[in-house]
Amino acid sequence: MKTIGLIGGMSWESTSIYYRLLNQQTRNTLGGHHSAKILLSSVDFAEIEAFQRSNAWDKSADALINEAQRLEKAGADFMMIGTNTMHKVAKEVSDAISVPLIHIADATAERLLKDKISHVGLLGTRFTMSEPFYKERIESFGITVSVPPAWQQDVVHEVIYQELCQGEVSVHSRKQYLSIIDDLKALGAEGVILGCTEIGLLVQQNHTTVPLYDTTELHAEAAIKLALAE
Repeated sequence: MKTIGLIGGMSWESTSIYYRLLNQQTRNTLGGHHSAKILLSSVDFAEIEAFQRSNAWDKSADALINEAQRLEKAGADFMMIGTNTMHKVAKEVSDAISVPLIHIADATAERLLKDKISHVGLLGTRFTMSEPFYKERIESFGITVSVPPAWQQDVVHEVIYQELCQGEVSVHSRKQYLSIIDDLKALGAEGVILGCTEIGLLVQQNHTTVPLYDTTELHAEAAIKLALAE
C-alpha cells in the first residue's frame, strides 16, 4: 500500500471528511482492519484565506509547496491538495516535488466521462467558478461547463466562507443552493459538480434529482485506487 500525502486544513472541516473517506474506502476494498496510510500536513487556513483575498497566489503556492516537500521527505508516495480552490497552484506544487499529484478536477472529469455526462454545472468558490484554472481543466476532457451568473456566484462563495468553513449548515442556504442547481439544469447541465470540498456538508444527492458530483469523494476514490495499485 502506498502512502498518501494530504495537504489539508483548507478548511479542516473538509479535511476531516477526506480522512474518513480515505480510510473507509480502504477498508471497503481490503476488508478487515485495513486503513489508509496517510501523512497529513494541515495548514492554518486563515493564512491561506488572506492570500486568496489579497490575490497573493504566489504566496499561496509557496505555502503549499513547503507542505508538499515536507510530506515527500516524510515518505509520501504521491500528493493530494485537499481543496478545489488551491488547485489554482497545482502546477507549481507538482513542479516542486518528484512524486505524482492527483488533480481533483481530473478525478472528477474521469467520473463524468464514465457517466457519459457531456454538459455539467460547476459550483465552488468565486475563484473556482470565475477563473479558468478549473473550468478549462474539465473542458479539456471534452465536457461543457456552465457556471452561475455573477450574483449567484457571490451567494455560493459567501455561504462557503462565512458558513461552511465555520462548520455552519443552514437550511436557508441549502434552499439557495438547490435553486441555483435547478437554474444550472435549465441551462442544459446534466449534472452539477460540487467543486468545493465543503459543499457536500450542505447539499447531498437526496436533496435534488439533479446528479451531483462531490469532488471530495471522487478525489478520495482516485487516491485509494492509486494507493492500492500493484
